[in-house]
Amino acid sequence: MSTSLHHRAIENLGTRIVAGDLPTGHVVLAEQLEDELKVSRSVVREAVRVLQSLGLVETIKRVGIRVLPSSNWNPFDPQVIRWRLAGEGRGAQLRSLAELRSAVEPVAAELAALNAPAGLRRELVEISHAMRDAGEAGDVPRFLELDIHFHSLLLSGSGNEMFANLMGQVAETLTGRTVHGLMPDHPHETALQWHVDVAEAIAAGDGPAARDASNRIMRRTMSEMEKSWTEQPRVFIPVRRQP
Repeated sequence: MSTSLHHRAIENLGTRIVAGDLPTGHVVLAEQLEDELKVSRSVVREAVRVLQSLGLVETIKRVGIRVLPSSNWNPFDPQVIRWRLAGEGRGAQLRSLAELRSAVEPVAAELAALNAPAGLRRELVEISHAMRDAGEAGDVPRFLELDIHFHSLLLSGSGNEMFANLMGQVAETLTGRTVHGLMPDHPHETALQWHVDVAEAIAAGDGPAARDASNRIMRRTMSEMEKSWTEQPRVFIPVRRQP
């Protein structure tokens, strides 16, 4: 039960902060949160600790818990990504993630063609064909599961641990697009084939072909989603001078 209450408190506060319902600079006391969320002080304390680690709040002695601006948030945390995708900033979040993926995944595909273990190469080909079958059948839950697995294998297969640690972010992106109705029930057959092309190029050790096919996937993804972020402002993170 305590775990459930803890999760509920984090989700409640995180969602409200990201949505702007608790605006930057807003201060709240722990006892207020206890009354509002109907939880114990220890649950509030742990929830605030998690939100602090994400850069959403700070605690100030004898003042309270203060909401921090979005420039302080950890944009790579899957929870923050999920909360942003659920709110009015969805388009901006999709843009940031699509641009990140466009920069990383084609390079990861090329590296995977050079470095991936044989078993991963075979699995990637199998997954790409299963994706095509699920997409053509309109099996959305199965397609999402396979799509997440495909891109996770791609990042892992690069042999770059920093790329591989983007798996959670990519999973939240693909899940969010599906949950919020931004994915077609039947993905375009060309895009399905490009996933097969990426996998087969990696299996064959053809780095340039893998990178090119991955680039085509990302360009199409950007084109399909562009309307969702046309009017969304960008976030400019202040540059902190070194002391």
